[in-house]
Amino acid sequence: MEYRQLGKTGLLVSEIGMGCEGFVDKPYAQVEKLVDAMEAGGVNCIDLYTPNPEFRSNLGRALRGRREKFVLQAHLCTIWKDGQYKRTRDLAEVKEGFSDQLRRLETDHAEIGMIHYVDSLADWETVRTGGVLDYARELKAQGVIRAIGLSSHNPEVALAAVNSGAIEVLMFSINPCYDLQPAGEDVEQLWNEKNYEQPLVNMAPQRQALYETCQRLGVGITVMKAFGGGNLLSAELSPAGKALTLCQCLHYALTRPGVASVMSGARNLEELKTSIAYETATEEERDYAAAFAALPKISWVGHCMYCGHCAPCPVGIDVAGVTKFLNLARAQGELPETVREHYAVLPHHGGECISCGACEKRCPFGVPVMENMRRAAEVFGS
Repeated sequence: MEYRQLGKTGLLVSEIGMGCEGFVDKPYAQVEKLVDAMEAGGVNCIDLYTPNPEFRSNLGRALRGRREKFVLQAHLCTIWKDGQYKRTRDLAEVKEGFSDQLRRLETDHAEIGMIHYVDSLADWETVRTGGVLDYARELKAQGVIRAIGLSSHNPEVALAAVNSGAIEVLMFSINPCYDLQPAGEDVEQLWNEKNYEQPLVNMAPQRQALYETCQRLGVGITVMKAFGGGNLLSAELSPAGKALTLCQCLHYALTRPGVASVMSGARNLEELKTSIAYETATEEERDYAAAFAALPKISWVGHCMYCGHCAPCPVGIDVAGVTKFLNLARAQGELPETVREHYAVLPHHGGECISCGACEKRCPFGVPVMENMRRAAEVFGS
C-alpha cells in the first residue's frame, strides 16, 4: 500500500480508503472481517458519514486494540433521528451526534472532523457563521480532532470553503463524468442522464480550479463517488457511454491534483480486496488514457489528464509534472512561492525541451506539450 500526505495535516493516509457502505446492516462478524482485511492490506483511512448507531458500535468494537492504526474521517452534522439519517445544522444536535459517534467508536478523538454535505453557498454561510465551524475549531483546539474538513459535491462551494482557509481536508466527488459537469446545488444533476445526452468536452473549469487550489494551498482531498455509484463500471449505466474499470477510475481520481485517498465504497470483502489490488495492478491495468480517448460521449481534446503517456522524454523532463505546476500558476494568475519551489526541485525543467515532438505524438488528447514547455520556461524562468 502506498501512503500520501493529507495536505498539510501531517496525516499519512492510504491511497485506498474505505467508505461506510460495507459496514452498514452487516453483523459484527462481517464488520470485523472487513477491518481485518483493511489492516492486512494497509488501508488506514475510514470515512464515517453515516450516523447509523449499529454501524458505529460494530466498528468501534472491531477497532479495539488497533484504533491508532487507522485515520478516522468522522462527520459532524450527520445524526440518527427517528430511526433514520438526518443532516443538521442545529448546534445542539451536532454536538450530541458527534459525542455519540465517539462513544460508539470507543475513542476520545477522530483524526478528521468532516463538516457534512455542504452543497450551497447559503449553507456554507450558515456553517461558517452559525456555530458549526466554531464548534469544529473548538474540537481541534481541544485535541478531539486533528484537522477540520468539509464534504461537498459542488465545486463552487468547495472552492469558497478552501479559499477561506477554514478547512484542511476536502471530501469531494471525483470521477471522469462528474468532472465534466458545471457547479450546481442539486447533487442529483451529476448523474442525470439528460446532462449526458449531448457530447461533453473537457473538464468544467471550476473543478480543475478546485483541485489545483487544493494542491497549492495544501488542502488534502479525500475522494467519494469515484465509481459514480457503480454506474461507471457498467456499459449499460455509464454516462460516458462505455464501461470503465475499477482500476481506471481509481487511477483517474488519484492523479488529480490535491488527492490523497479514494474512499472505496466496497460493500463486501471481495470488493474491498479488489480495490486494494489496485496497489499491485500493472500500468496497463491502471491506464485510463486510451479508454477515455475512445469514450463516445466525452472528449478531453487539448486537456492534460496527467496520464503519463507523454513519457519518456529523451532529456528526462517529467512532462506531466511540469504541466501540473504550469496549470497551478495559471490558475492563480501569478507565481505562488510554493509552486515555484516545487517546480525548482524537478530534475529537469521546461526550458530543456528540445522540441522533438515525441510526447505530442504519444498524447491521446492532443495536448500542445511543446508549447506548454515553452510557456513553463517563460513563467518559471528555466
